[in-house]
Amino acid sequence: MRSLRLDPDLDEKVRQAAAVKGESVSEFLRHAAAERAEETLVTRPSERFADVAGVVHRGGGRARRSGDAFVQSLAEDNERQ
Repeated sequence: MRSLRLDPDLDEKVRQAAAVKGESVSEFLRHAAAERAEETLVTRPSERFADVAGVVHRGGGRARRSGDAFVQSLAEDNERQ
């Protein structure tokens, strides 16, 4: 059994949020605590972002060619000097 003190503003927000969810305040706080604990205990970023990591695939484009453009720009600057 745990005891928890909330400031009046947070207490009111929790009561309203629990009502919106259709849960008791205790149930709402248990779910919030479980979610926060799980989020905190994830140790590797790869686990934390596993559902979205590697989802976006792009063909490259300008960013892929930026290194070549930079080298060419340096070469042109050297020729001018």
